[in-house]
Amino acid sequence: MKVAITKFLGTNCDGDVFHAVELAKGEPEYVWFTEQNLDNFGGAVIPGGFSYGDHLRAGAVSSKTPIIEALRKMVDDGKPVLGICNGAQIGLEANFSKGILTDNNCAHFICKWVYIKVENNETPFTKQYAKGEVLKIPIAHAEGKFYADEETIKEMYEKNMIVFKYCDAEGNVTEEANPNGSIDNIAGVCNEAGNCVLLMPHPERASEIELGSNDGLKMFLSMNE
Repeated sequence: MKVAITKFLGTNCDGDVFHAVELAKGEPEYVWFTEQNLDNFGGAVIPGGFSYGDHLRAGAVSSKTPIIEALRKMVDDGKPVLGICNGAQIGLEANFSKGILTDNNCAHFICKWVYIKVENNETPFTKQYAKGEVLKIPIAHAEGKFYADEETIKEMYEKNMIVFKYCDAEGNVTEEANPNGSIDNIAGVCNEAGNCVLLMPHPERASEIELGSNDGLKMFLSMNE
C-alpha cells in the first residue's frame, strides 16, 4: 500500500514512521501540509511531534492547514488513517473522532514505556491483535489526557470507538496504570466507521525488538494487509 506520511512544521517522528511502514512492507511517501489531494494514496499516517510549537493547543494550528480536507476525504472514503501522538491531537482538533486531548494531570511532559490493552481489534490497524492483548509501547506527551463528557463516552462505547486503554503488564486497567489522567484510561479512539484510529502512544517506537518492544509493528502490518 502507498502510504502518505504527513509533515507539518514541527513534525519530528516522520522518519520513525517512514521506517515502520517500510518494515511492514508498505510504500511510504512524505507529504507536506500544503498538499490538497491524497487520492493516489491507499492510506495515511499523521506522525507525532510539536507542530507549530503546540501554540494555542497541541494540533490546533495544524488542523486548519490545507491537507486536513484531503485527509478528511480519505477518512470519509473508508481508507485507513492513523494519527499518533501529535497526529492524534491534530485528528481530534479536526473532528475525525470524538473527545479532546488536554494537559496531563501531572502538568508536565511524560516520556516512558507504558502498557496498553487492545479494546477493539476490528480496525484496519488492530486486526492482527487479539482483543484484550497487552502491548508495551512508549508515550511522549504533555497534552495526552483524553476527555469527553459522560454522554459522549457512552456513545463511544456503544459504537465501539474505544480502541486502546492504559493498563498494567497483566492487562489490569487501573488508576496506577493511567499515566496522564485520561478518562477511563483511554489511550486511543477511532471514528464510527473504525478506519481512522487516533492514539497517544508511539507504535513506531516499538516496531523492532532492539528498541525494547516490537508490539507496535502489527499496527503497520495490519494497515498493509
